[in-house]
Amino acid sequence: MTIDDKTRTELEAAAFRRLVSHLRNRVDVQNIDLMNLAGFCRNCLSKWMKEESDQRGLGLTIDDTRMEVYGMDYNAWKQLHQRDASPDQQKAFAAVMSDATKHG
Repeated sequence: MTIDDKTRTELEAAAFRRLVSHLRNRVDVQNIDLMNLAGFCRNCLSKWMKEESDQRGLGLTIDDTRMEVYGMDYNAWKQLHQRDASPDQQKAFAAVMSDATKHG
């Protein structure tokens, strides 16, 4: 089955909105856990959205794109939901980041 570009874009946008909604609802899942397991987190999504905005000259700020991903002010989200990373989480994160720099 083939789909046209417009439909593909609509499907991709809908899937992205569902991902963001899911992450907003799963505040128990910490960004460090996402990074350790998947290699990206809510902050990555915010940065990617900001980069796409910049390429299109839209003028969104990182605060704007964080608001889109987090559904609230980033600092408020951190205060409400972010916990200190455990030593095991920090060790896993260091390994993930080391591996990422090796593979580009």
